[in-house]
Amino acid sequence: MGFLVAIEGIDGSGKGTQARELVERLAGIDVSTTLLSFPRYSETLFGAAVGEFLNGAFGALDAVAPQLAATLYAGDRYESRPVLLDALEQHDVVVCDRYVPSNLAHQGARLNSTQRTALLAWIQQVEYGVFALPRPDAVIWLDLPAQITRTLISRKAARDYTTRAADIQEADSQYQADVRDVYQALCKADSSWIRIDGLVDSPAPENEMIRPVEEIAEEVLAAVKARIEDRQR
Repeated sequence: MGFLVAIEGIDGSGKGTQARELVERLAGIDVSTTLLSFPRYSETLFGAAVGEFLNGAFGALDAVAPQLAATLYAGDRYESRPVLLDALEQHDVVVCDRYVPSNLAHQGARLNSTQRTALLAWIQQVEYGVFALPRPDAVIWLDLPAQITRTLISRKAARDYTTRAADIQEADSQYQADVRDVYQALCKADSSWIRIDGLVDSPAPENEMIRPVEEIAEEVLAAVKARIEDRQR
């Protein structure tokens, strides 16, 4: 089976860009690779339902129980499971722009710490157990603070699932900050995760600047190559 990489981060952190950059760089060193992006809004029934949820068709963000929202995202991946497994059979590396960790972070952010633990265990049982999705070999977490990504979200190109400038998750800065906190906890708890800092190191918070795309991409490539080599030993 191929090596499965999940590119993760809060909305606006550059997941799509870095996923594409990683695929291009791997192809440039003759590594067979392909990209899958979740949710698959236009390809699956559950993906279309996720788009409706993000457009507010089911109510405000806090009107939909996290467990129910999690089921939509998990269902999208379950429908996509044959595509994912075939990609892993055909390629050395499969890169996912969002995967199961997104579900954990986004739904976990909506509950307090006591309730969160049970929900995260339930989501993993559904996705990895009931739906038998493969676990990622490496999770690349692109870490950016919510106050930075708010501006980046406003610059996003048109998406196929919404006509809004920001969907109901993207529009809530506090929610994005909470999602980042869950990502941080998940990263600390799992050795398959790799944190990539999206900011230039600066002693002055007011001088926070985003690192160049190419610089981040090279760090991501190096991290993935190292993990692949570790698995081959």
